[in-house]
Amino acid sequence: DYVWDGEEARGGPKDAGGEKPNAWGLHDMHGNVWEWCADAWHDRYEGAPPDGNAWLGSAGAAGVLRGGCWHDPPNLLRSAARLKSAPGER
Repeated sequence: DYVWDGEEARGGPKDAGGEKPNAWGLHDMHGNVWEWCADAWHDRYEGAPPDGNAWLGSAGAAGVLRGGCWHDPPNLLRSAARLKSAPGER
């Protein structure tokens, strides 16, 4: 009810808001499309800002994607799933 995946997502991404919102009122946070984060990619969390602010990197640094997409297996349809991606990648 909360995730675009498998058979219900056949054919590609869907318009936002088609599934139930989570406890914070956010739609489509898992599945549908990967979400770009403000953080630059870091292999570990050591040195991350302790106040929760974005952990920025140098210009052109790889970014972080989270949440999985419509064609991914279930183990990637979660906030803890993260990928490294070049800024211009689609």
